[in-house]
Amino acid sequence: MYLAFKDSCEGCFIRPSDRIPGLSDTVRKIISDVRQRGDEALRDYASRFDSSALSDFYASEEEFEKADASVPSELKKAIEHAARNIRTFHEAEMPVGEDVETESGVRCWRKIVPVSRVGLYVPGGTAPLFSTVLMLAIPARVAGCREIILSTPAKNGQISPAILYAARVAGVDKVVKVGGAQAIAALAYGTESIPRCDKIFGPGNSYVTEAKRQVSADVAIDMIAGPSEVLVAIDSSSSPAAAASDLLSQAEHGKDSQVVLVIRAGEKSEAERIYSDVEAAIERELDAIGRHEYMLPSLSHSFALPAYSDDELLQIINGYAPEHLIISTENPSRILSGVENAGSVFLGKWTPESAGDYASGTNHTLPTSGWARSSSGVSVDSFLKKITVQEITKEGLGRLGRTIMTLAEAEGLDGHSYAVKVRLGDDK
Repeated sequence: MYLAFKDSCEGCFIRPSDRIPGLSDTVRKIISDVRQRGDEALRDYASRFDSSALSDFYASEEEFEKADASVPSELKKAIEHAARNIRTFHEAEMPVGEDVETESGVRCWRKIVPVSRVGLYVPGGTAPLFSTVLMLAIPARVAGCREIILSTPAKNGQISPAILYAARVAGVDKVVKVGGAQAIAALAYGTESIPRCDKIFGPGNSYVTEAKRQVSADVAIDMIAGPSEVLVAIDSSSSPAAAASDLLSQAEHGKDSQVVLVIRAGEKSEAERIYSDVEAAIERELDAIGRHEYMLPSLSHSFALPAYSDDELLQIINGYAPEHLIISTENPSRILSGVENAGSVFLGKWTPESAGDYASGTNHTLPTSGWARSSSGVSVDSFLKKITVQEITKEGLGRLGRTIMTLAEAEGLDGHSYAVKVRLGDDK
């Protein structure tokens, strides 16, 4: 049995990362160390965790040139194809500031400006996620950010050539050879070599996610985007093999990933039959795919649930608030109409989650750990600030002034009222 079959969802909304003992204290010590010792601390952590002796924290032009020469042409084409789709989708997100005359002589609008310097974190522990480079750097470039700094772990001092190639395609300014919670600390507070960033983006393991949570008291972050998760909703019309492949595609991200199967069925015997078919498909596909060192630990804290009505299915979906939601039922659009909490949704039997991870165009940096209840995934908006502006004519203030003064005086803020009176000549 790979997925535990549960009769109810009691306790199902707890994520694996919630159970890591001492996580918060460990990360707090790393952040404090980087703030105190700066570059020296980063070199120590690079040596300890990545077997890297770093003399220079930044990828050199020579390294970019070597990456360009070593990445296979087929992979280059795939990266460029994905980049085009991601850029097309995110360019369409670019907002136009509102310009409204709320009443005669009172004009209000929003000035849209990019976040100046952004720090992008790209994981590299279990796999070189060059796709995340595209998902973060392309919307940052579309938004017009002045400086884009990318940080990623360098194993034995080397960054994956595909990451460097994707960084060049996406328009990254600098690539830093630092990973883990220490990278988040460096981007948040700066060191002798790495400048402090205005906002930090990107997914990561439990330690990276906890670091983002802790530094968010001092610097903006995109969201909580931790260990990967998926909820796959199926029924008797679904392909067990497809469902199994979707579950395993997320389980392979890391040992602390979690996958959930929800079976829409009319009765328990039907749910158990579908569950058995998916379990058999998982066993077959595990043999074909490999990466058992990540998949099996992930599956050990994953589970399957029955849902005996659409309402019950939606209660589970919205309660769990998955990062990725795959709806592969007979009528997926009907289920979608009731979905309120999800990072990204994949509809129908021809829409694998991996399409969104790589090349359909939507962003794969999404809220995890239930944060989809209140957060959205990364978009161009994530890299923008919207500054409200107002301009009032003398006539406009004449019409609006009495309302402002009445409200201000009712709150006991006479200075606010006086700022209107002095302009209207009522201060005598």
